[in-house]
This record gives sequence, C-alpha cells and structure tokens, in this order.
Amino acid sequence: MSPPAMVKMEDTNPEVSASNSSNSESRDSDPVGARFTDLCKNGLSLDENPYTQAMKLFKETKHLLISNASAIGNGTPEEAERFWFAFVLYSVKTLSEKNSDNSQLSSDDNGFSLFQILRAVKLNIVDFFKELPQFVVKAGPILSNLYGIDWENKLEAKELQANFVYLSLLSKYYKRAYREFFLTSDANADKQSAVASGTGYVSEYHRFGWLLFLALRVHVFSRFKDLLTCANGLVAILAILIIHVPVRFRKFSIHDSTHFVKKGGKGVDLLASLCNIYDTSEDELRNTMEMANALIADILKKKPCSASECKHENLENMDPDGLTYFEGLMEEPSLSSSLDILEKDYDDAIRSKGELDERVFINEEDSLLGSRSFSGGSMNLSGVKRKVDSIASPTKTITSPLSPHRSPASHVNGGANSKMVATPVSTAMTTAKWLRTFISPLPSKPSTELEGFLASCDRDVTNDVIRRAQVILEAIFPSISLGERCVTGSLQGANLMDNIWAEQRRLEALKLYYRVLEAMCRAEAQILHATNLTSLLTNERFHRCMLACSAELVLATHKTVTMLFPAVLERTGITAFDLSKVIESFIRHEESLPRELRRHLNSLEERLLESMVWEKGSSMYNSLTVARPALSAEINRLMLLAEPMPSLDEIAMQINFSCGGLPPVPSLQKHENSPGQNGDIRSPKRLCTDYRSVLLERNSFTSPVKDRLLAFSNLKSKLPPPPLQSAFASPTRPNPGGGGETCAETGISIFFSKIVKLAAVRINGMVERMQLSQQIRENVYRLFQQILVQRTSLFFNRHIDQIILCCFYGVAKISQLTLTFREIIHNYRKQPQCKSLVFRSVYVDWPPARRNGRPAQEHVDVITFYNEIFIPSVKSLLVELGSAGPTTTRANVVPEANNNNDAQCPGSPKVSTFPTLPDMSPKKVSAAHNVYVSPLRSSKYAKAERHSQLRQCRCGVGQ
Repeated sequence: MSPPAMVKMEDTNPEVSASNSSNSESRDSDPVGARFTDLCKNGLSLDENPYTQAMKLFKETKHLLISNASAIGNGTPEEAERFWFAFVLYSVKTLSEKNSDNSQLSSDDNGFSLFQILRAVKLNIVDFFKELPQFVVKAGPILSNLYGIDWENKLEAKELQANFVYLSLLSKYYKRAYREFFLTSDANADKQSAVASGTGYVSEYHRFGWLLFLALRVHVFSRFKDLLTCANGLVAILAILIIHVPVRFRKFSIHDSTHFVKKGGKGVDLLASLCNIYDTSEDELRNTMEMANALIADILKKKPCSASECKHENLENMDPDGLTYFEGLMEEPSLSSSLDILEKDYDDAIRSKGELDERVFINEEDSLLGSRSFSGGSMNLSGVKRKVDSIASPTKTITSPLSPHRSPASHVNGGANSKMVATPVSTAMTTAKWLRTFISPLPSKPSTELEGFLASCDRDVTNDVIRRAQVILEAIFPSISLGERCVTGSLQGANLMDNIWAEQRRLEALKLYYRVLEAMCRAEAQILHATNLTSLLTNERFHRCMLACSAELVLATHKTVTMLFPAVLERTGITAFDLSKVIESFIRHEESLPRELRRHLNSLEERLLESMVWEKGSSMYNSLTVARPALSAEINRLMLLAEPMPSLDEIAMQINFSCGGLPPVPSLQKHENSPGQNGDIRSPKRLCTDYRSVLLERNSFTSPVKDRLLAFSNLKSKLPPPPLQSAFASPTRPNPGGGGETCAETGISIFFSKIVKLAAVRINGMVERMQLSQQIRENVYRLFQQILVQRTSLFFNRHIDQIILCCFYGVAKISQLTLTFREIIHNYRKQPQCKSLVFRSVYVDWPPARRNGRPAQEHVDVITFYNEIFIPSVKSLLVELGSAGPTTTRANVVPEANNNNDAQCPGSPKVSTFPTLPDMSPKKVSAAHNVYVSPLRSSKYAKAERHSQLRQCRCGVGQ
C-alpha cells in the first residue's frame, strides 16, 4: 500500500464533520428565520429594540447554524435550531444590557431572562451549558465585532454556570439537612393531624428557609457569592428554623441526643452544636445569623427579642445567650404572609438583573433543571443527576483529612458513625477548616526566619516583598468604596460585607504565601549551602506566581463564582506557563495542604499543560524562541509571544492602591530580562480573539480524584525538585546547573517531559478502554513524542488531546488495524477529561494558497484537521514508524529531521519506550464476559472510584 493511501482517512463521523448544506441559506424562503421571528414576537413578546438586535445577530450567525447543525445536541436540525435560538437570545440579552449605559435592554422593557428563553425553546439549563461552547467558539468573531473584544467577559457564561452548579449542590445540601432535623409530609399521622391536608406546614417551613436564604444572597452576599459563604448561610438558616419551627415537627430530641454540645447549666449551645456537625466557624455562623435576623426584621417587619427574655417551648433546654426569637414567625397566618413577602422581595431583586430564578431549586421545575428533557424524549431524574455530576463531582465517601466527618443523621439520631458521605459542600467546609486551623493563626507579616532570608540578599528586599504582596492581593481581591454602587433599601451593609470578605481572603492568601515562601527558601538554602537567594527572591515573576498560587487555593477553598480560574493569572500579569513552574514545588513545600487542594492544584496543572500553555500570549513561546530558534518565524507569524508583564506600579495605579508610605518597588526586572524579544519580561494579555471555551472543567468545582490525576501526580512525585532559580531566570541566561544549556533549554526540557508524561497517562487510558495491544500503545506514544520534538508547531494554539486522537488514527492506519475515527471519538467521550470542543473545534491557520474562500484562521473538526494539517505534517514520521516493523522498539532514538524547521532542541526528552504507570484501572480478564479485576488499593475512597468505573463497563464499540 502506498504511503498516502496508508494514512489518508476515509471514514467520516457525523458528530464531528461539517454539513455541506450551506447553499440552502440562499433560498428565497427562510423557514428558520420565520420560526426565530415567531419565537421573538409571540414566544417572548420582545419589544422593537431587543427584537432588532436579536434578528441582526441571528442573521449574521445563521450560516454557522447551518454548517454546524450536526455537531449540536443530538445532531438533528430541529434540536440544533432550538439551541441556536437560545444562544442568540441569551447573548443579545446579556451583551446588549452591558453595552448600553442607558440599559435600553433592561428586563423592565423586554421582560425576558435566560429561564424564559429556555422555557420558550423547550430546553433545560444543563443541556444549554453543555452546548454553549460551540456557539462561543464559532460565533466569537461576530460577537466581537458587534459587542467589542471583551464580549466573552461580559457574557459571564462561566460564572452563570458556576452559580447554577453551586445552587444545585446547595439545594441538595439544604434538603438533606432539613430532612435530618424535621419531619416531612410523610411523617406519622398523629403528628400530622394538626396540619390541615397533611401537606401544609412542613413544606412551607422548607420553602421559607430557602426563600430566606435567597434574601441573604441578594441583600448580603451581593458580590462574592461563593459556595462556602452560602453554605454557612444555610447553616444559619437551619439554626433559625430549629429555633422557630414548632417542636412537634422535630425529628430530634435535645434531651436524648448526646451530640448536642452542653454549656454549663444553661442547656444546649445550638450554634456550637451546628458548627461541630457541619465544620463551620462559630464566629462566621453568629455573624451570618445576625444578618439573617436583620433581614427578618427589615423585610418581614418582625420584632426581634432576645431568646433569654422569651419563654417558649422551642427554646427549652437551649442556652439562650446570643439567640434571637421572633414571636409567631412560624405560625399561621404569619407564615403565609411572610412567604408572600419573601417571594415579592425576590421578584423585585431579580427583575432587573436576574438570569437564574433561584426559586426553581426548591420548586423543582423539571423542564428547566433537566428532569424532563424536551430535546431527547423523556429523561428520569437519575439521568439529570448524572448530567449535573458531569459539571460538579459525584458524591464520594471519604474521611476528612482534619477530623472525622460527622453525619447530621448520626448526631441527631444518636448514631455512632464517624464518617459521612462527602459532598462538594461538606468537602468545602472541611477544607475551610484547614484555613482556619493552619493558616489563619499565622502572623500577617514575614516570620523571623523568612526576614532573615530576605535580608541576606545583596540588598534587603523585605519591603519589596511586603508591598508586592499587598498590591497583587488587592488586585485579586479588590475592595470597593461604599459609594461605588447603589444598595437598595435599608440593607446598606452589603458593600461592607464585600470588603470584609475581601480583606479576610487577602489575609488568608498572604499568610499562606509567607508560609510556603519560607519553606521554599529553607529548601533552596539547603541545596545551595547558602542563605543568599538573591536571584530567586528578587525575581518579580516568581513572587507573582507564588501569590497567584496562594490566592487560587483560597479561592478554591471558598469556591467563588466571580473569581474562577484563570482570573488570578489575568489579575497578576503572569501566564499559565509561569504558574506551571511553581505548582509542584508549592505542593511539596506545604505539607499540611489538604488532599482536596492538592488535587485542585494537580488538576490545574493538567489544564495548564493540556492547552493553556499553548495559547496565544503564553510566555512559553518566549522561552521556545530561545530553545528552538528555528520556530521563531512561525511563533512571530502567529503573534504568539507574550506581551510585557505589567509593572507593579502599573497594577497599583489600575487599582488605585495606596500602601501606607512604603517606598515604591525598584525595578527588579534587571535580574531576569535581557535586550530583545527573548527577554522574560513579557506577559499574558490573553486576547478575546482566541475564543476559548467559556465553560468550566468537569472537575473545577471539587477537583475529584481521577485515575489520570493520580497517575500523573505519582509520576511527578518521582522527579527531583525543579530548579526554581533557573526556571525563573531570563531564557537566554546560562543554566546555573551547568551543562552548557540556557535556562530556556532547561525549562523547555522540563516542560516537554511533563507534557509527555501527561500524554502517557491519557494514551494508556484510551488503549485500555479500546482493548488495544501494547504495541499500538507504544507506537502512539512514540509518534506523540516525535511530533512534540520534531513538529512542535502542530501544538500551537491547540489541545494535546487533539494530537493524541490523530496519533491513534494514524497508527491504526499504518498498522492496518480496523479502527475508525468514530470509534476513537466514541471512546474518548468516556475519558474523564473529555470535552466535546476538543474534537469539534480545532484551531487552523490556513496558508493563503489553501484558503479557497475560507477565513485565514478558523476552528474545524478534528477530521478536517487530520486530513488537511496533521497528515501533510507527520506523513514521513508515520511512514518511518510503519516501516520499523511490529516488534521494533528502538528506545532512545530520535530520527533525523529532513527539511524540517522543528528540529530537536538541546535538552529535549529523547523518544523513549512507554513509561511504567501506576496500575490504576480495572483489567478485563474474560473475552466472553464483562469481568474486570481491579488492583487492591488501601482507601475506601479508591474502592468507590473503582466501583463507579465498573458500572460503566461497555459491551462493545460501535462503528
């Protein structure tokens, strides 16, 4: 078989191939446009201004709908049309409002929100978020022209999805806690006899609690609606319910339970008991309860009284100190009236700005939350749970790294179980306990030992380090002036609450930064046998990476909606490549770091390596031009180099920062820069024209343990500590470790080694899933390495999985293996890191001779990329791999590159045989039956992981 026929792909896949029906757009009749008009006019009753803008965006993007219909939803034109209508209307609704100073498209005028759009097009919100990235990538240039280059930030799709997922988790958390403490409508008849129809009071109590929680979110948790603050809010709501819900509806007895904390002879300390159960802070709980009580007084006009002055059966055997009681709050007709007032208050609050009507989480409106899908027939609730779990993480059983998890049930009902089924909310609570226990007690200034290192530099850099930390953390957690925005009603403490929250987070990040910096200095001093660490401690980029890493861990603990990664990169002026240099060292030097935060950093490192370091504006390209000069022309042509890193004074000016008289930081760049374009003083300004996916990683909320993460981190743990001083030195400087390499060559070598190890984990997972031979695994791995070393430009602006998928198909062809691209995609979908954009949207920069009317830069499906770009570039590598024979391994051999500008650079990893990976996955041991054997692992958490995988065993692979 001739080489071109041997590697040219013939099979097609409707999931990833573009439709050829674009000529239909020129027809005189336009039924699609007529249906969109009908939706706007009759389905949503849009006024003239929003209707005009919606039609404009629809007409300009209609050709994209036609050409991509098969890749949206289930692939039918009807469903793709409904999704596209929703995307267009949501974009117009959001972007037009934020582009207009006069708020011409406010909800008061046009009266439509995201939920109304979804109802009109008969879609649920989970499906909407799943498919939205398609629209963002494809329609990005058009949205940029209409709404400005920062349209993606204004769209806030990432934040909206995070808010939805967090509320889904919080509503389940609240529901579970409520049912542990109170009777439900199926309670025994005797206790329900006092309730008229058997359904009234209990469900209304539940509803009252959620509406009061939403009032807290609207009026108090105004800017920082993070998961942890909201979870503390729900515990406060629970305390209010325990105090006020009639005793006859309780499922617990304060007399009998040994799990309620007694306080002297005054009775049960309710708040301390709830803190003990839910791992929250008593000070935070008391503060939140005070704000919730203020809402009850202000909104519901109820008169508060001290619990110590009230004699009520609800308060018997409770320590009344610090508790507030509202007479008759939970009695009729007061309860019904309060529910109506809270409903109206929430209506008023969301009318002008609300996209998600958060009451649906208590009303359980199936069509919006996804329990009944209009797009794919009926869907039961368990199917929806799996969909939400694909955004958040599945429930797992673990033991807290700090203290035993306690189930509310075991506390309330006297159980002895010291473990509970961990949820994302409970995990966030225990992780926050680490911050309170290990970090908060630390001083907010450098320790004596750290000051010694700072003073031992060529000059004392203590003031520089302190000021930089203050400026950067203020940029990440900005304060706002009390007059910056209007706070409606009498609840004007919202801005103050925001500033208190920001100050607390700054302090936590600052203390963590100083703690880990001290540990790193200690380790570096031991390696160098010297305390003068000038080259490291005067490196601006290193300190910013450390501050970003500390802030990211604080943000990950609190799980903020408004500061999702990579926000810390953008606010500190560093790039993904910069941050990747410190993550491993940060984990190594903070031994107390909880398992969940270690996983979070590992998952971030995966995200950085798989795609973010390859994006336009990455400082990796600045090092690559030094390590691989032959690539400079291509890097410059594609304008991939990072922009200059903004100075600290520039950042301070942007945030109007004043630092209490500390002197300005001298220019520290002299320690790391050099003249010309190769200096390492360039930064990340990530342009919106890159049109990255706006949706979150699957594990970005809870960083759950995955086989790939464990295998990747286990591989890394065997490596020696990376040389921090050379990692942050100027790329052109000689490596202090010797060997004749520049720092760029050393850095790129370490970076390529990490890429190869991550690829090995992912290739291995695909091989095991498709039950391919070890020789196929070896060849795919070898081809990937050769492409990384010899055809490096194939990775520019792309995701490493796109290269891996093409490697699988190319190796299958030269091995004469019956494996279709459809099969490869089918199995890739089951990988834990899979995102559909990987195979649906691959960046291509067409040379002028091959454009044929196409835009110079566009995103195509992986099949087009394989045929048009991949094969012409790697054909010779595939031919050579095929001619080596089925048994040749040829370890540590790098073929010569003929007429190739991507020749291997000094220090690049050699092409090697497949590495030994930790045995993490079940192995199929029977050809006739789905029988798998898993390796024995110590933790029950790991067993739960394996059990989850066994449920997903497949019977065969579809063509």
